Amino acid sequence: MKYLRPQITACLTVILSISGFQLTSIASEKDTYSMLETPKDVNSVPSDAEATASGLASRVLTAGTGSESPAAADTVTVHYSGWTTDGNLFDSSVERGEPTSFPLNRVIKGWTEGLQLMVVGEKRRFWIPADLAYGENPGGGRPGGLLVFDVELLGIEKAPEPPKVPEDVAATPASAEVRESGLASRKLSDGTGSTHPTKADTVTVHYSGWTTDGEMFDSSVMRGSPASFGLGQVIPGWTEGVQLMVEGEKRRFWIPAKLAYGENPQGGAPAGTLVFDVELIKIGR
Repeated sequence: MKYLRPQITACLTVILSISGFQLTSIASEKDTYSMLETPKDVNSVPSDAEATASGLASRVLTAGTGSESPAAADTVTVHYSGWTTDGNLFDSSVERGEPTSFPLNRVIKGWTEGLQLMVVGEKRRFWIPADLAYGENPGGGRPGGLLVFDVELLGIEKAPEPPKVPEDVAATPASAEVRESGLASRKLSDGTGSTHPTKADTVTVHYSGWTTDGEMFDSSVMRGSPASFGLGQVIPGWTEGVQLMVEGEKRRFWIPAKLAYGENPQGGAPAGTLVFDVELIKIGR
C-alpha cells in the first residue's frame, strides 16, 4: 500500500527501506563485518568503470550466465555489500548469509537503474552518486555521499502485465456518479455481497491508480498481492468511496485532489485528481 495512507512517503521508491534493509542497526554493528575485503577502488570511480548519463558508474566483476535483464517492475533476488568511500561496510547480505528480494522500482534510484544492466549470475560493482542514493546528509542512520555496492544478481521474477490505462482516465465521464464531496465513481462489475463496509472496518482490495495523464503510480495487481487496511486510515476519497461497494464489486473512482494528496503533495505522492480501479475482495470487522 504505497500511497493509500495519508502519512506515507515515497521512501519505498527512493531508499532501501524495504524488509531486510535496516541500515541504522546495521551501521551500528559494523564490527561484525570483518570478513569481507574492502574494494581497493572504493574511494573513487576508477577509469575503467562505465558511466551512464545519470552519473551511475559500474564495472562487471564476473560475467553472468543469463541472457535477460530485469525490468524496473520486476522482483530481483541479490547478494550485495555496500561501502562508503572511506571503506566503511554499512550493509551486507553476504555477511548475513541470506540473499534478499525486492521489487526493483522500490529501492534507491541507483539500484533501479543499475540492476537493469545485469543478467542472472553476473556480479557488478556500482559507484552510486549521492543524488541516486540517500543524498549528502541523510537522516535515520543512512550513509551519505557516494556509495559503492558489489551486487550479484541471483534471480529475476517477472512482474505481471500492467492493467490497461482506463479509457476515461483524463476526465470524469458523464456516466459517473458524482457525490456532494466531489468524489466520482462508476461501477465496473457487480459484487456478490450485500453488505457495505463502514469506516471502522478493515478491507482487502486489489487496486491500481493512475494520474489523469495515464501514468500508473501504484498497483497491488502488479505486486500480485491484495492490500488490507483500515478504511478510516487512508485518503478521504478511499474512505468515502469503498463504503459504496460490496464484496466482489469492481468500481472506478475519480478522486479530486482535496480528497487525495492535494495539488502539491510532499514525499513523492501523486498530485491532483487521481483515478483508481478497485476490487473489494473482503470486509473484515
